[in-house]
Amino acid sequence: MPRVGEAGSVDVREGGRWTLAQRAKNDLLWLLASVAIAATSRLSPRALHAAGVALGGLAHRLIPTARRLAVANVAVAFPELDLQARRQLVARAYRTLGGYLGDAVAMLDPSRPVASLPFAAGARETLDAAIAERRGVLFASAHLGPWERVAATLIACEVPFTAVAREAYDPRLTRLYDRLRGGRGLPTIYRGAAGAGAALLRTLRRGNVLGIPMDLASRVPSIDVPFLGRVAPTPVGPARLALRTGAAVVVGVPAPIGRSSPVAPETLELTVTRIETHDLEATPEGERALTARINDVLSASIRALPEAWVWMHPRWAGLADARTAPATTL
Repeated sequence: MPRVGEAGSVDVREGGRWTLAQRAKNDLLWLLASVAIAATSRLSPRALHAAGVALGGLAHRLIPTARRLAVANVAVAFPELDLQARRQLVARAYRTLGGYLGDAVAMLDPSRPVASLPFAAGARETLDAAIAERRGVLFASAHLGPWERVAATLIACEVPFTAVAREAYDPRLTRLYDRLRGGRGLPTIYRGAAGAGAALLRTLRRGNVLGIPMDLASRVPSIDVPFLGRVAPTPVGPARLALRTGAAVVVGVPAPIGRSSPVAPETLELTVTRIETHDLEATPEGERALTARINDVLSASIRALPEAWVWMHPRWAGLADARTAPATTL
């Protein structure tokens, strides 16, 4: 059955249809996105990055509901920061993520080279050792930093990597994602596609690497485990899949090199951390423990690179109300 939202909207990803108002809104958004991409396609990658930074700053000023939610989310992860410091962090995050959006637009042209992220010390060795076990590798990741470049880096380094993603709310945007990833040779499995479960299993049984982002709230089976200092619903499927197949588990995310600013992509490196699973069984308790271990590493990674995470996402139940809180409080 299609899922009906609180306002009567229906998700087309689950078999529903848009209302006339939704179609008009989505058609307008698609038109604006198409025009923007066409207008900027001839810009240099550096110019696109700069334009993205400016767009992020504009979005920060013009969308107060998302801004207030972001400030509330930062308070969860960094309770030691005062209100002014939280606001400053959110402003930097908008500009940083805008820059990464500009980088992604540049990647739509497959003829443009994409500089790979350097591997942190020992990261490539950790990943290669996991692959060498020939049980498949579950590569847990996050929407942290230039995550599209993480996948492109692995493909460029000839890692047998497949990404897991959810279809966009608008099928036209999904085709745009296909153009972005497919142009770089990145295979993608969409969770809602027919046969997706079998495709996930095949990827691991072939000994390949399966990349799954785990940092955002999602409409999938989830369990409550700590994330950035507060219990949050977290997808349990990755842990269940790894424990039932015996796949190795790693967390792979960008990290700052030294004390560099994350606004410049060249100041990041790719880290890979192995997660211990040998003491866990394929039980609900084992799934919870593994999910918590993954979240611990993801949380530490986000705290190390806070300007590059999506704080405007409604990650914790109850904090979504912050979007309508008076501006003077947040």
